[in-house]
Amino acid sequence: MADSAPRIGADRKRYEQTMLNFPNQSRVFDQTRRAVRFWGYDSAIEWSFFVTEGALKKLRPNMGNDEASVLSAFDDNRNAIHVAAVRAYKRERGGSYELGATEF
Repeated sequence: MADSAPRIGADRKRYEQTMLNFPNQSRVFDQTRRAVRFWGYDSAIEWSFFVTEGALKKLRPNMGNDEASVLSAFDDNRNAIHVAAVRAYKRERGGSYELGATEF
């Protein structure tokens, strides 16, 4: 019986790590929100995430203000953005998530 406890914990940790994933590498710049929108998936459910321009400037202080610069900053920091998205998703389920500078 003691042998099963570590396996259960390992299975749970693996599940928690994979419940939100980002197989779709698409992202778009939302001019109105001044944010980059991307999508995460939990099973078949799609969730929208927005990374604000302020958050991206925190990740890349010398970022330009044009769409190409904003998308490039997103692409260069995709791993950190996905980590922040998972944290936001685990905190609370919502229709969409905005990741601001305080998330990084």
